[in-house]
Amino acid sequence: MRTKQPRSRLYRLHRGFAIILALLLMTLRPSPVAAAELTPFKIGISEAVNTVLAMWMAEAGGFYTAQGLKVEIINMQGGSRGAQELQAGRIDAMHVGLSSVLRLNRAGGDLRIVASASNEIRFTFFVNPSVRSAAGLKGGVIAVSTFGSESDATVTLALKKLGLSRDDVVLKEYGAGTRRIEAVRSGEIQATTANEPVTSIAYEQGLKAMVDLAADHIPWLFSGIVVKQSYLAAHRNLVTRFIKATMEGNYLALSNEKLAKEVLARETKVADPKIIDISYKDFRMQTPANMEPTRKAAENVIANSPPGGSSKVEDYVDTGIIEQLKKEGFVASLQRKYKR
Repeated sequence: MRTKQPRSRLYRLHRGFAIILALLLMTLRPSPVAAAELTPFKIGISEAVNTVLAMWMAEAGGFYTAQGLKVEIINMQGGSRGAQELQAGRIDAMHVGLSSVLRLNRAGGDLRIVASASNEIRFTFFVNPSVRSAAGLKGGVIAVSTFGSESDATVTLALKKLGLSRDDVVLKEYGAGTRRIEAVRSGEIQATTANEPVTSIAYEQGLKAMVDLAADHIPWLFSGIVVKQSYLAAHRNLVTRFIKATMEGNYLALSNEKLAKEVLARETKVADPKIIDISYKDFRMQTPANMEPTRKAAENVIANSPPGGSSKVEDYVDTGIIEQLKKEGFVASLQRKYKR
C-alpha cells in the first residue's frame, strides 16, 4: 500500500495540471462570440479584374478576419457607378480610379483615394477586325464601362493617339469588360478598352489591338481604394485596419504565385491557365507593393481631365494612412515576412 500512495498522488497532480492547461488553452482560442463581433465593411469593385487581387488574397489569407473585419466585396458593374454609391453612403469604400473621384468631388463630393492598386494605365484599346484604320472609327460606337470611369477617361488618350477626338465617335455605357469585348467581336460596336484578364480574352477571340496604352506605362492613378473624407475622419482606425489587411494580401499575392493564380482564376472565373499566367504577370509588373499612390500618377489624371474644379492633388488623394504604416514599421514588417 505504501508503494501505491506516491503513484496515486503523482497521478492526481498530473491530472490536475492537464485540466488547468486545457482550461488555459480554451481561454486563448477565439470564441464564437468574438467571431460574431467582426465589424462589417463593404467595398465595391468596378469588375472582376486583376487589380482586385490584393483584396481577394487578403480574404483568402484570413487577413481581414485577423483585423477584426467581415469584408464584403461587391461588384458594382462600373467604377463611376460604384463611386456614386460610395458618395451616397451605401458602401464603405470603392476600388476605383482617380477619374471617378475627380468627377464626383467637382460636383460637391468628398472622396479621397487612400491607397493605390495601380499607378499606371492598364488598358488596351481593341477594335473589331473589320476596322482597318483610325478613319474606320469615325461615327462608330465606342463602349466604356460607365461615364467618368477610367475606361471613359483613357479612351480620350487612345483616340488622341489615333488622331481622333471624342467628337469623332459615339460613346456609350456598356458595363463590364467581358460584355464590351463581346459587343466588339459581334460588330455591335466598333471599339472599347479592356484590362487583364479581359485583355487576354479579347486577343483569344481575335480582336485587334489598335492602341496598347498599358505598354506605354503612362503614369495614371488607375485603380485605388477610395473612401469619403467624412467617413475617414470618423472611422480612421477601421479604414487603417482594412488597408493593413489589403496590403498584406498584396504582399502575399506578389510572393506566392501559385496561390495567387488559383485565387485569380477562381474570382475572375477564367479557366485558361495561359490567360491567368498573363494576368498574374501583368499584376506583378504594375502593382505597387506598398499600395502607395504616386504624385505623378495623380497629377497626370488631373491634367487630362475636363477643366473646372480644384487641380490640387490633396483634394483627391490622402496618403496619411500609408505614411503612418511606414512610420510605425508595418510596411517593414511585411517586407521581412515576405522577403521583399
